[in-house]
Amino acid sequence: MDLDARFLLCPMPVIRLSAAIGQIPAGELLTVRCTDPGALYDIPAWCRLEGHAIVETRTEPDGEIVIVVRAGR
Repeated sequence: MDLDARFLLCPMPVIRLSAAIGQIPAGELLTVRCTDPGALYDIPAWCRLEGHAIVETRTEPDGEIVIVVRAGR
């Protein structure tokens, strides 16, 4: 599943992630695309608190941040 959170500022990427991850079963991957640099810290912190795992984090050449999350619980 892909989540487009580009051009949203904190805390909206995390809020959108929270809503989207509830729609997929545990173990499935969700790819979040965002442009807010704060998401590099906010999303991993939220995942630790909520029991999800970060699989990959990368920044594309155009500055877009891609974070792949494995749904837990």
